[in-house]
Amino acid sequence: MLEIAFYHLTRATVEQTLPTLLERTRARGWRAIVQATSEARLAKLDADLWSYRPESFLPHGTKTDGAQETQPIYLSREDDNPNDAEVRFFIEGARIARALAGAGAPRERAALIFDGRDEAELADARAQWKELRDLGYSLVYHQQSESGGWEEKAREPKS
Repeated sequence: MLEIAFYHLTRATVEQTLPTLLERTRARGWRAIVQATSEARLAKLDADLWSYRPESFLPHGTKTDGAQETQPIYLSREDDNPNDAEVRFFIEGARIARALAGAGAPRERAALIFDGRDEAELADARAQWKELRDLGYSLVYHQQSESGGWEEKAREPKS
C-alpha cells in the first residue's frame, strides 16, 4: 500500500510550494496528477505553472488540452489517472480516499498539500488523516519549519 504524505504549509502558499514538488517529481522521471475541487483553482494553477519561473518548464495539461495520457503533469478535478501517474497531489480539499479507492490511485505516492493558516483546510486535513488512518494507509505528516524546510512530525502506523 502506498504512503500518503501530508504537507502542512505555515510560511508559503500552495501555489509557491507545489511547483517545487512537481520539479522533484519530474526529476525522478515520474508523471503527476494535481487534483483540485474547482475549475477556477485549476485555471489559476495552469497559468501559474506556465510562468512560475523563467528558467524552468513544467510540462502540463488539462482535460481541455486533450491527450491526457501524454501529459507529464495532469491537472484535474476528477478521480481518474489517464497519464498513469506515479504521484498524485491533492489540493483545495480534494478527497484522497475516494481517488485511491478506484482507478485514480497513483503507482508510488499521494500527497495532500494544505495551508495550515486556513482553519477550513486544517480541519479538512485532520479529517482526511483520520479517515485514511482508519482505512489502514501508511501516513506521514510534514510541517513547514521557520526556515521553509520540512520537519516530519508524525507517522502512522507508529514504528
